[in-house]
Amino acid sequence: MTISMYSASVPMIKTLLTALSAVLDKGAAFAEAKKIDPSVLITDRLAPDMLPLSKQVQIATDMARGGVARLSGQEMPSYTDDETTFDELKARIAKTLAFIDTVPASAIDGSETRTVTLKMRAGDMSFEGERYLVGFVIPNVVFHCTTAYNILRHNGVDIGKRDFLGAF
Repeated sequence: MTISMYSASVPMIKTLLTALSAVLDKGAAFAEAKKIDPSVLITDRLAPDMLPLSKQVQIATDMARGGVARLSGQEMPSYTDDETTFDELKARIAKTLAFIDTVPASAIDGSETRTVTLKMRAGDMSFEGERYLVGFVIPNVVFHCTTAYNILRHNGVDIGKRDFLGAF
């Protein structure tokens, strides 16, 4: 039995983003309990050359939204990258999940051979749909959700593996 493109992507993406939103709640609660300015966590990074927590959330949602849009043959909805609070980051996740919910499985299933072309700084990159999903979208969503989680965990937020995995 084969797994569909939709089944291989959308449920996992939704679980990861929902879990990320809950992790952000714990980060906000931690900042409040410890009397830490939330911007300290939102602008923190694991290494000097890595992007901060806010950017990790922005990229995770961009990858999720872009993957679903491109595989379904739609233009990717554009968001501004101006979130500076936990509530704004959570709203971005909610907006991304709301968009994903508008895309039916039938729009993504069968996209295995659809050509997806990304405009990159170094030039256009083209993928077949299946390779785009398993080699680009999924690894990027997982990486950026993981990095956001790790930034908060590194700062002492009481989160664990179950928080990252979410409800499955």
